[in-house]
Amino acid sequence: MGEVRDKFWELPLGDLTRAEWEGLCDGCGRCCLHKIEDADTGEIAETNVACKLLDTGTARCMDYRNRKAFVPDCMRLTLKLVDEVPWLPSTCAYKLRARNQPLYSWHYLLSGDRDSVNHANVGAAGRVVSETSAGPLEHHIVDWPKAGLSDD
Repeated sequence: MGEVRDKFWELPLGDLTRAEWEGLCDGCGRCCLHKIEDADTGEIAETNVACKLLDTGTARCMDYRNRKAFVPDCMRLTLKLVDEVPWLPSTCAYKLRARNQPLYSWHYLLSGDRDSVNHANVGAAGRVVSETSAGPLEHHIVDWPKAGLSDD
């Protein structure tokens, strides 16, 4: 991942190095799921349909470095976009830190376990289908956990 500072996740997002920025991701995979926006209300519905590059069993991108070549509309999250993207999960580490809130105790940087995001029932691993076989998105609308999760 590159050089990172001790407890870098407690620093303001604007102070993070590229390696630290990438390391902040909790690996939930939910930013790689399709969303449906209501044209009249702007309301966003989440689905359990994953980008074709997301490994549905691990919720990890199968070609992260080259993803834009295969999925041109894949968004690279930046400091500016964190506050502009309405569909980031409320549990997202970037969203939390942008608001100067601490990470949840299940975040791997605190727990030491990359799978803790899934044990906390927040991650997409094993709970999604690929867009290559899903069919109509409207058939896959789901309610994911919201902020206020138990942080025991």
